[in-house]
Order: sequence, then C-alpha cells, then structure tokens
Amino acid sequence: MNELSTLLQKIKENPVKYIDKPSITCLKSFVGGYLGQLSDLGLTPEGYPMEGFQEWIQEREKINVTRSWAGILIFYCGSERSAFYSFFELFDKFVKQKDNSKTQETEDVVRLRQNVMFPRFDIYDEILKGVKKRPGMFLGTNSITRLDMLLRGYSLARREVGVPPTEPEREFEGFQSWVEEKYGIKSGQSWSKIILFYSVDESEALQKFFELFEEYMNRNKTLEVDEI
Repeated sequence: MNELSTLLQKIKENPVKYIDKPSITCLKSFVGGYLGQLSDLGLTPEGYPMEGFQEWIQEREKINVTRSWAGILIFYCGSERSAFYSFFELFDKFVKQKDNSKTQETEDVVRLRQNVMFPRFDIYDEILKGVKKRPGMFLGTNSITRLDMLLRGYSLARREVGVPPTEPEREFEGFQSWVEEKYGIKSGQSWSKIILFYSVDESEALQKFFELFEEYMNRNKTLEVDEI
C-alpha cells in the first residue's frame, strides 16, 4: 500500500498542486481516476488499497443509507475542508486495521514497466464519452470539477507506471490554452475553473465542457485540412 500512501501524503501536504484545494469531493474523484486507470491497465499494485474503506466508514459511523465515504465524512465533519483532513486520519487507522504491512512491488507492476507495448488510451472514447452519457456513474453527480479531478488522477497513474502519452492525450493538453484564448483569460486557472466561472453551476459547466471540447476537436480537424 506504499504507493498510494505516498501519493496521499503528498496531496495532504500540498492539496493545491494536485486537486486545487483541500476538498474531500475533489480528493475522491482524483483517487477514483488514479485507481481506475491502474485497474484498466490490469494492475492491482497494492491489492486495491481502498477496498473495504467504504464499508469500514459505514460501520464506524453506523450508517446504513447509500452514501459514498466522502459524503459520509462531509456529513459528520460539516465542510469539505474539515472532511478532507479528517480522511487522512481515518485512512491511517483503516490501513493499520487491515494489517497490510507488505509493500513490495508486485510482479504485475514490474512486468508492465518492462513491457513497451502499452494499451492505447483514447481520452475521448474511453472516458469522456462515458461521462457524457452517464455522468452519475463516473462522477456521482453532474460536476465539471469532479471530471477535472478524475482526469488528473487518471493521467497521474499512467505517468507513474511509465505509460507514454497517446496522440489523443497530447491533443487534450492543448485544450487548456484553447479555453484561455477563447475566454480571453490568462489567470493561470484550470480549464474547469474557467468554464465554471462562466456557467451558472457545476451541472451547466459540465454540459458546456462537452460543447467546447467538441468545438475544440472540430477546430483541430479544420486546421489539419487547411494544412493539407
């Protein structure tokens, strides 16, 4: 469980670097994207470190209703920030109770890092199309911030195991500068924050994201045709 514990410690020390602010909701989406990508790559490097945490929280707080662990912590802590810092204390207790002391890297991780033939990843086909159709399944609710955190965690997991970026990934990197240019903003804010600023709420911002992303992709196709 060493790799996840190290990442969580880095996020705790500098949440702005990874998830913009101390927020349990952002943390949950980020970790979900991170672990989700490792799973998609056929990796369970730490025996799925979050496995059982949901049930552990529910039992600890005597909760029987269907709520995510992040939702339960917000309810008892009263705020996103307080729940964020409370999570780390609780997760440490959870880890100790699991008595998961073995931290050596699994053979699966070693084989993946030695293998040059990585699975191809299309950020639009594999994630964005899925989120567009069923945002609740991937994000829990219609939220552009959660989408941003999910993608950040997803990308970090790939970088950590040495998966080279595909063309769709590199193309998506240009979306940030394109959004800044479209809105005439050079504030250093993420694309999700910019779109949210010009939207009524998280839900409208998510819908607007897909409209903008489609416009961005079509613009790139038009440029390619012009170059030819």
